[in-house]
Amino acid sequence: MNRAIVAGVSVGDGLDVAVVGALNVSPESFYSGSVVVDADRLLQAGEAMARAGAAWLDVGAMSTAPYLEAWIPEAQEADRLHWAVGLLTTKLDLPVSADVSRAGPARAALAAGARIINDVTGLAGDPVLAHLAAESGAAVVLMAAPGTAAPAGDPVATVRSMLERSLALAHAAGIPDERILVDPGIGFFRGAGVTWPEWDLRVLAGLPALRALGRPLFVGVSRKSFIGAVAGVADPTERLPGTLAATAAAVLGGAHVLRAHDVAETVQAVRVAQAIRRAAESR
Repeated sequence: MNRAIVAGVSVGDGLDVAVVGALNVSPESFYSGSVVVDADRLLQAGEAMARAGAAWLDVGAMSTAPYLEAWIPEAQEADRLHWAVGLLTTKLDLPVSADVSRAGPARAALAAGARIINDVTGLAGDPVLAHLAAESGAAVVLMAAPGTAAPAGDPVATVRSMLERSLALAHAAGIPDERILVDPGIGFFRGAGVTWPEWDLRVLAGLPALRALGRPLFVGVSRKSFIGAVAGVADPTERLPGTLAATAAAVLGGAHVLRAHDVAETVQAVRVAQAIRRAAESR
């Protein structure tokens, strides 16, 4: 079975689908509702997610949206992560992951108590990061990363190939399978041979094929652009209904972990979709 233990949380086949709360301390982030830049609000948001059933919190300090110019110096990202992760791990009894792709900021997050590295480059961006994760004992989320070349060909086959490359990098660094999740990179593939909304839809529809990678599937659809394109909703603040529909589709497709800005609503959608999935499996 596809299972992993992430910061003490077991996820995978036969287990309840986990919901991860997304928090950002980067004012540049695409969804303003996820941004918290003062201590009181950050703690309140984290506590609310914990009460709603989040399995862990995922903290980002630099926007990774591929259509935004949001690059910041490593030192600034490191300072943001060290502050936010340190505050959350000190005050809350909940694991924290760092949404980070550079070794310097990742090191700062780990020093502050992060136990998971969520890397949107799939360990291909900074060669030091894989070894840092291995040495620290942190779990990793490996995202299919398009890199500098425009993706082409079948979306599901392309994502699978990219994840296989990332898994090879993780294994070479000594990260064991039981600490690895894989992410198909919804929202990150632009300039492909198919339109980007169609790419995301085809990958979501093809999630069952990615189970062959042997690792639990970590999926992020929350308020992303393909939802706006399909539903005709430009403002991310108005995309919750579409997000919950995509969440249900991901669960029915075999996702094991959902990253969400709206934890309470997502937990409810996940429970219903999971019940339907289990009913289908028992037939």
